[in-house]
Amino acid sequence: MALIVTKEFLMLNRFIKRRPLCFCVASAIRRTVLISNYDRESVLSRKFEKPVVSSVTYEQHQISSTRDFCASVQPERLCWEGSSHAIMLKRLKKALKEHQVNEAWESFIDFKRLHGFPEDFVIRKLITELCYSSDPHWLLKACDIVLVILKERSDLLQSDILAKLSLSLVRSQMPKPATMILRILLEKENLPSMNVLCLIVLHMVKTEVGTHLASNFLVQICHCFQCSSVNKSIHAKLVKPNTMIFNLVLDACVRFKLSFKGQQIMELMPQTGVVADAHSIIIIAQIHVLNGQRDEIQKYKSHIDQVSAPFMQHYRHFYDSLLSLHFKFNDIEAATELVLQMCEYHESLPIQRDRKISQRSYLVPIGSHNLKSGLNMQILPELLLCDSVLKIEGKQELVLYWNGKLALSNRALAKLINGYKRGRDTCKLSEILLKIQKELCSLRGSCLCSDVIDACINLGWLETAHDLLDDMDAAGAPMGLTAFMSLLEAYYRGKMFREAKALLKQMRKAGFLSSIPDEMVVSKCQPILDTSSTCTNVSSTASKSDLENALVQEMRDEKDASVVYQFNSSINFFCKAKMMDDALKTYRRMQEMKIQPTEQTFTYLLYGYSSLGMIRTITILWGDIKRNMESGNLVVSRDLYEYLLLNFLRGGYFERVMEVIDFMKEHGMYTDKWLYRSEFVKLHKNLYRNLKASEARTEAQRKRLKYVEKFRKWAGVD
Repeated sequence: MALIVTKEFLMLNRFIKRRPLCFCVASAIRRTVLISNYDRESVLSRKFEKPVVSSVTYEQHQISSTRDFCASVQPERLCWEGSSHAIMLKRLKKALKEHQVNEAWESFIDFKRLHGFPEDFVIRKLITELCYSSDPHWLLKACDIVLVILKERSDLLQSDILAKLSLSLVRSQMPKPATMILRILLEKENLPSMNVLCLIVLHMVKTEVGTHLASNFLVQICHCFQCSSVNKSIHAKLVKPNTMIFNLVLDACVRFKLSFKGQQIMELMPQTGVVADAHSIIIIAQIHVLNGQRDEIQKYKSHIDQVSAPFMQHYRHFYDSLLSLHFKFNDIEAATELVLQMCEYHESLPIQRDRKISQRSYLVPIGSHNLKSGLNMQILPELLLCDSVLKIEGKQELVLYWNGKLALSNRALAKLINGYKRGRDTCKLSEILLKIQKELCSLRGSCLCSDVIDACINLGWLETAHDLLDDMDAAGAPMGLTAFMSLLEAYYRGKMFREAKALLKQMRKAGFLSSIPDEMVVSKCQPILDTSSTCTNVSSTASKSDLENALVQEMRDEKDASVVYQFNSSINFFCKAKMMDDALKTYRRMQEMKIQPTEQTFTYLLYGYSSLGMIRTITILWGDIKRNMESGNLVVSRDLYEYLLLNFLRGGYFERVMEVIDFMKEHGMYTDKWLYRSEFVKLHKNLYRNLKASEARTEAQRKRLKYVEKFRKWAGVD
């Protein structure tokens, strides 16, 4: 042992002066420090070497420094009880036992500097203790320990402790470091069970950034599973995603309106052999609504129509989505057909099915039926997991479940009425209104027709109201005196005397006011309650105004975008079939007709070109996208930016890559640097690694080198 008196002596003096008198004797003994030659270098340097943290850390929780362990400990706090391994370890264990997180952390720092890592069970206990804290500061400290251990002693960590840390992070709404831990586990082929993973994802998708990370991680899991399956690895069974994790991510995509990301995730289900349950079908339908894909959602209808009665309440979301698309395509006939079918469902559906039939699965094609390379989604329409944590809470917009039946909301009625009014086909409207009223398939019950006529009168649609009265009479369902008197009063208020005279004549013919002279009717024209008429569901004034408000709102929102939906549907079909020439012709036709392309238009084209590896063409399309953005006609989502970025990265167009990154920064969008860095390392790891700008042969090469170096610096690629 060598005797060393160093500058730490002065620090020790200052430290002892702050101690109580009872410690003076013991402190005096420690004025000289006896340490072995092995420990001398550590004490003299008194600096724990800054860990080389992977670029994942820099990217995921954006800490300005790597949080050097010694930085959190002041010189006065240094351990001077001697260099005894046992004493320092005892103090660390004591702090952990008493749940003193701050004391445990500082004790660990002291121990690490002198003796390296303690036993694995102590490390696990320390990380566990940090995980129990809800303070983000301590959770990030746990991440630091994990990263340093992975660099120096990866054998100390087990998957259960990392899974616990990831769960603690997402519970504290820290999805970035949580995803970092999960990616480490996936790289080590030590992913936690799918049940634990679902619990982590459940918390992760509560935020939009968490949803982006969860969806990217799910894509990563699927690719890992596919590679393992090809190689027939045992690891494939451990990483195969289940239905629940897909449902959680897809539902979050719907909530945050990530239509393109949802489409990508949805198509991974048949690729990985995951079966879609009743929840999946509803969410898939909602994603098709976001993307305007009516043909895709209709492929599920024949199977949903056959489910037993108990499932009808669940599948009202499906019919709501389909009806919404019919209206978006301005297809009133298809909407009417669906409404009439819903009116009859309660009579035709079986109350209960045989278990074997209820568990029967079906295959639904994704894309065209004629595509040889198309995917088939396996669905179980009557599989509804009782222990599912997912609750579908879509807005009750068009289709409701009321009194054991599917019923139309006021908004759906308003869309239907407005559609037929535009087409001047009140005869067909009367027919469907009578059918709905007969089956009580609306909230207005048996007063539906009179409520619709009243709403039309109050909105000034007197001609429509008169036509409905005539059509109802012709159909053998004449209206009561109240409806006639409301219209007559409106005619007189509007000084439409000729129409009023014709209506009064019609009323007398129907048996109303036969004993009252015309002069008396004119002088005392006011609403007369028809006390003889009865309704099974008398509408209140408030509920009547709901229908009127819905009609007014529908007129305000009236914007025929059906042509855009039809063009997009055609482009999507051609792109799925890899018929890009036809897709491009359709796109050019839109431009010629002055029809503004939407984000879906560009998404489908990008998807088609990307599937064929036509990255150069994507750069041309990117020019069109920028022009539309500059003119204020297009708003691009984060998912589309990310898809562009990945394609440019794969094609080696680094100037375009940095351009897209700048757009994302400008709009405050989250960038998953780990994803982009991984793609770069996989494809361009050694690109221009040793080339200097002065050594570039051409100006083009010098320019490309500049952007490659810029990306390396931004993404943190070594």
